[in-house]
Amino acid sequence: HPHTIAAATAAMVWTAQDVLETGKASMLGIATGSIAGLATVTPCAGFVGPAGACVLGVAAGVVCRYFSLVLKEKFGYDDSLDVFGVHGVGGFVGTCLLGIVAAPALGGFNFSTSVGQQTVIQCVAAVGTAVYTAVASYVLLLLVKKIVGGDLRVPASAEQGEGLDQYCHGEQCYTLSHGELEGGQPVDVPGWNTAVTAPEPVAT
Repeated sequence: HPHTIAAATAAMVWTAQDVLETGKASMLGIATGSIAGLATVTPCAGFVGPAGACVLGVAAGVVCRYFSLVLKEKFGYDDSLDVFGVHGVGGFVGTCLLGIVAAPALGGFNFSTSVGQQTVIQCVAAVGTAVYTAVASYVLLLLVKKIVGGDLRVPASAEQGEGLDQYCHGEQCYTLSHGELEGGQPVDVPGWNTAVTAPEPVAT
C-alpha cells in the first residue's frame, strides 16, 4: 500500500540521517519519520503507486527532518511536536509533488494532464492555500486578542514554571508523581517506586 511504503521509506531515510549525524538510530526519529511519510503521501492518496510512494518517502525524510531539526533551531519558532515541520511541510511537499508522482511512469494514475501541467496546478494550489491560511490565522489571532484583551502569549514563568493549568485556570490537572514541587514539577520521593517485599505468611 502506498501509505505504508511512504511511511516506511521516510522512517528509514530519517533514521539513516540520524545514524550519520549521531552514530545511532533514534526511536523518536523513526516515529517522526514515519508520520512525516504519512503526512506527505496523504495529498496523493488514490493517485500514486508504489514507486511514487518511495519518492514521497525520501522527500519527507529529508525535507521534514530539515525543517524540524535545523530550521526550527535556527529561527527559534515555537513548534510543539513538530506539527509545522512534519504535517505542514509534509502536506505542502506532497501536494506539490503530486504532479510528478502521479505520472503513469511511476505507477501513478493521472492520465488527464501532463507532469508539467499537473505540477503547476498543484504548486499554485499549495501556495494559495498556505497564503490564505496564514492571512486568515493572523486575522483570527488579532480578533481573539481584541476580544480577550492583553497579550496572546502567557508569560515565560507560566510556560516553564507553574504550568498553564495553574496560570489560566487556577488548578492543577495532572499529578505526575507521589509529590510535586511548586510549579508542577515531579519530585522524587524515596521509596515511592521501590518494590515492597510481601511479608512471609504466618503459620497457624
